[in-house]
Amino acid sequence: MDLRPTHIIRRFIQLGPKFIAVSLVGTVITQSLIIILHGGLGWGGGITNFVGVCVAIPPTYVMTRSWVWGKKGASSFRREVAPFWILNLLGLALSTVFAAIADRIWGSTLAVSGANFAGFGVLYVAKFVILDHLFKHDEEPVQT
Repeated sequence: MDLRPTHIIRRFIQLGPKFIAVSLVGTVITQSLIIILHGGLGWGGGITNFVGVCVAIPPTYVMTRSWVWGKKGASSFRREVAPFWILNLLGLALSTVFAAIADRIWGSTLAVSGANFAGFGVLYVAKFVILDHLFKHDEEPVQT
């Protein structure tokens, strides 16, 4: 994994717009569910964040793999699916803790939404670097 800042910046310039677009799709899904479940139905901040993120993970995986990194064919559970879910679950854990705290302190849907952004923002750059390493190996045979 090449961690030189120049390499990371070059890769982000190349893939960043698509990566950001996919993140926006995931954000729209998650935030819509937070607004509906917390703001509309009165669910707690932690559970609404959990549901929103879990619903967004499958479509963002497919878009990240196929559109951002151009991977085709069968996914490798060990090399692609599991690490993708782990990265998103780390973001989920942070954002759920942040959302539950924000809900307890402020009790507003806006605070819960902001906490969701903060939790995922903390891991955003690391997620890009790790996914770039996982998905860029088209020359390697796919393991299932």
